[in-house]
Amino acid sequence: MREFSVPPIVTVGDAANLTDPVWDNAEVAPDAVQFVRIPGDAGPAARVEVTCRQFRDEVVAVARGLVAAGVSPGDRVALMSRTRYEWTLFDYAIWAAGAVTVPIYETSSAEQAAWILGDSGAVAVVVESTAHATLVAGVRDRLPELREVWQIELDAVDELVAAGTSVDPAEVEARRSMRTADDVATIIYTSGTTGRPKGCVLTHRNIYADIANAVPVLPNLFREGASTLLFLPLAHAFARLIQVGVVQARATMAHCADTSNLVGELQDFKPTFVLSVPRVFEKVYNGARQKAEADGKGKIFDRAEKVAIAWSEAQETPGGPGLALRAQHALFDRLVYGKLRAAMGGRCRDAISGGAPLGARLGHFFRGVGVTICEGYGLTETSPAAAANLPTGTRIGTVGRPLPGVTVRIDDDGEVLISGDIVFQGYWHNEAATAEALTTDGWFRTGDLGQLDEDGYLSITGRKKEIIVTAGGKNVAPAVLEDQVRAHPLISQCVVVGDRQPFIAALVTVDEEALPKWLAGHGRPETTSVAELRDDEALRAEVQAAVDQANLSVSKAEAIKVFRILPQDFTEATGELTPSLKVKRQVVHKTYATEIAEIYQR
Repeated sequence: MREFSVPPIVTVGDAANLTDPVWDNAEVAPDAVQFVRIPGDAGPAARVEVTCRQFRDEVVAVARGLVAAGVSPGDRVALMSRTRYEWTLFDYAIWAAGAVTVPIYETSSAEQAAWILGDSGAVAVVVESTAHATLVAGVRDRLPELREVWQIELDAVDELVAAGTSVDPAEVEARRSMRTADDVATIIYTSGTTGRPKGCVLTHRNIYADIANAVPVLPNLFREGASTLLFLPLAHAFARLIQVGVVQARATMAHCADTSNLVGELQDFKPTFVLSVPRVFEKVYNGARQKAEADGKGKIFDRAEKVAIAWSEAQETPGGPGLALRAQHALFDRLVYGKLRAAMGGRCRDAISGGAPLGARLGHFFRGVGVTICEGYGLTETSPAAAANLPTGTRIGTVGRPLPGVTVRIDDDGEVLISGDIVFQGYWHNEAATAEALTTDGWFRTGDLGQLDEDGYLSITGRKKEIIVTAGGKNVAPAVLEDQVRAHPLISQCVVVGDRQPFIAALVTVDEEALPKWLAGHGRPETTSVAELRDDEALRAEVQAAVDQANLSVSKAEAIKVFRILPQDFTEATGELTPSLKVKRQVVHKTYATEIAEIYQR
């Protein structure tokens, strides 16, 4: 199939904007709990519930402060903070004041922040910490339009609320009401795996159309009584959409700024669904497997894993799982699966995965455990969700069918094209990039390669720019191999190389959280570093086993022939990962050019 379209369920009116649900909720269900504030590590007893009416009133109060500070309709206000309640409060307050939110990842360097602040022409910025304030101060002489800097940890909210007492609340209502669906809501700078970030211009209609059509088809996630703990960066479009969806559906959300105790936070808050990127789900799986092995229950876990996958696969066959498989599944539910669900709070039965391919193996495993992961697909330029597996139709191994109101087309060269109200307006101050990304009739060129099956389910097979062409002319999509290699609990990242080379090879990093248990189990000193172990026969045998397993999924010409264990893992700080944990291939290729060259000098 070359094209598949799903008609919209909701059409966004021209006068609508993203603040409307906040005001509607305050009137329809004023006492419903919209957010739960978890102050630091104070524990569940210190939680503060924020009702729909309270949230609306707080948004108005902060928006009045922004107006008093001279923020005008259409002005850009930047927001640089970890995921916390104030992020959401400021986001909606900026919109209520008629302005445009410009997110900045809280891990951004001074140069990255300066570029986003300068390119967007931000007149103000809300930062979280003293470190952020210092970073902005260091580049402020390059930002003539930046007038105000407010710091959340220095009572920015109280400061603006106090300043706003001189502004008539009617002014906020007037500004809010004047914003239309086609006004700009946000400029999100893509973290990008190459080049300088580009500012994706998204209107209120773009985001509103996306979430208004997603909520009706994901009722088990977005509904009153549902709850989620958001721990991904809100500067990422995917997390931002969940925030908007929670408000749209009048669900409940808590924010988690520090993921070092994520398991504890999940167990305390007990969400009904979570949002994550595949790497986090991989770590949950790997952690459970490592614990089982450390407790001498590795064989039980391996058997439980096989049963979970078989049970999930059987869901897609006529008649479903047989009697024997159901019995085994029930047994392992008591022995293994229940403990995994308990680690996620005990109430979580659904999850959303996006940002990178999840892989069929993990999808089947988690569904077999009792947590259905709805893998979706989209980009910042598509607001961001364009396709998703739904409760009424899931095909693991695909990213689902287009969401209502979206059309997906496969171009002649295999590239995925998308159209609909979710498609962005273009890149801020970058007409050349916009012309390259958008066709003359409004289709967005994703840069991804994909296929549509006979039922309209989309499979992403790779990135156009990432396809490796060997010296023998064989086209290789690296993601297939990389997903399989990363399945090994000891492996963190894998980057397949071999463009214009005689064979395929891989750069592999070791998961530093898994290393101590491996060292103890193999009689190595606990202080041994990966750099010292690169040629260790036992470690190489572990990686070789992962490579051998991955090679079973491809042809001989596509198989990994050689691998190198790198001395350290990829991190955002060292530049190899984006804030959403995607590998920056060009950076890896440049940093480890010598390693790659040595592979092919053999």
